[in-house]
Formats: sequence, structure tokens, C-alpha cells
Amino acid sequence: MIKNIFLDLDETILDFTKAERIALKNTLEHFGAPSGDSVLERYHDINIEHWKRLEKGELTREQVKVGRYEQLFSELGLSADASAVTRYYEGRLKIGHYFIDGAQEMLNSLFGSYRLFLVTNGSQRVQDGRIESAGIKGLFDGIFVSETVGYNKPDKRFFESCFDKIPDFSKAESIIIGDSLTSDILGGKNCGIKTVWFNKNNVENKTDIIPDYEIDSLNQIRALIEKISV
Repeated sequence: MIKNIFLDLDETILDFTKAERIALKNTLEHFGAPSGDSVLERYHDINIEHWKRLEKGELTREQVKVGRYEQLFSELGLSADASAVTRYYEGRLKIGHYFIDGAQEMLNSLFGSYRLFLVTNGSQRVQDGRIESAGIKGLFDGIFVSETVGYNKPDKRFFESCFDKIPDFSKAESIIIGDSLTSDILGGKNCGIKTVWFNKNNVENKTDIIPDYEIDSLNQIRALIEKISV
């Protein structure tokens, strides 16, 4: 029976891509850089590359936060204090939130029936602001942000640290739901809990990371959990 549900935040509950574009556009304009669609898309690609390297242990969090702007401004032929850009961007990012379709309904349907835990990579300051803005903090029995935990998903140590803080915890009664194969699903498999890949865009899985279950809509979650719990 499933009792503990671990939920990713970005692109599972909150639309990070939309929030990122708005915050980034404001940041680039503030620092006198072009902010057209092509620049926003290039930053998005650079950012993903940096976070993937963090997941693999190739970069530190600070190197990700600053390095992505160093690379972007370098490609644009501009100079800027990447640390100052980072601080401004995070300040803009933390004040807004946009829900993924069906996320609020999913949370409300699960709340009270299961213990809900939020597991997210990212800056504590930024994620705290977005969670507060979204008004979802009270729905969770625990919120674990990688910056504070000290490890990043998919590192087994991230999850083990979370498990240690949960009373009467059992891996057999736990499941993780997230959009990232390399972070959420691999992390769940690394630590021995069931996994649900939220594949909202129905992309082909070209990796060797195989989730236990796959959904393309959050309104499928409640029925799936109940089925697994039988």
C-alpha cells in the first residue's frame, strides 16, 4: 500500500519554463542585454546543460548558477557581473508561480489520504518564494530542497537524508512522481522506491532509465496510486 508520495516541483507542479522566461526576460533587460526569443531559448539550453552536469557531479551549485550567465553573456559578446545577474534573476524568479494543468486538483485529491513530500533541486531562497506564492506549503508533510539537504537528485544520499527525517518510513510504501528521467526517476530507482514518470509531452524515452509507471496527465495520479495500493 502506498502511504508516502514524493512529488517533484518544477514541471510537475509548477510551470518552471514559463516562470523562467518571464524572470529571465526581466533580468536581461535590466542588464541591457537582448531578450528576444532566440536568446531566451539559448539560455534555456545552457541552463539545462549546466543542471545535467550538476546531477552528474561535474559542477557545484554555485558554478551552475553563475556559469550559465557567464556563458550566455560571453556568447552575446557582452560583459556583466554574473553573480549580480544571478542575484537579480533569483529575486525575480521567486516572486511568481504558474501551475501545471491539473496540479492543484491533483494535490487537493491526494491531500489527507497520503503523506505528501516535496523533493526539488534548486535554490532554497527561490523555491521557498515560489512555494509560498503558490500557497501549497501546508499540503506537504515535508519539503526537501537540494541546496539545504546537501545533495542533489538523483543522488541516493539526497533521498536517504529525506527518509531519515520521516517518522515510520517504509520504502515499500513510497513512490516518487516527476517529469525528469535523469533526476526524479533515476533518483527513485537509486534509492529503491517506485517511480512514476510524468511525461506530459509524450516524448520518446531514449534512455535506459525505465520508470515503473508512466502518465501524461496529472488527473491520472489518484487512480494510479489507488491501483498500486490494492
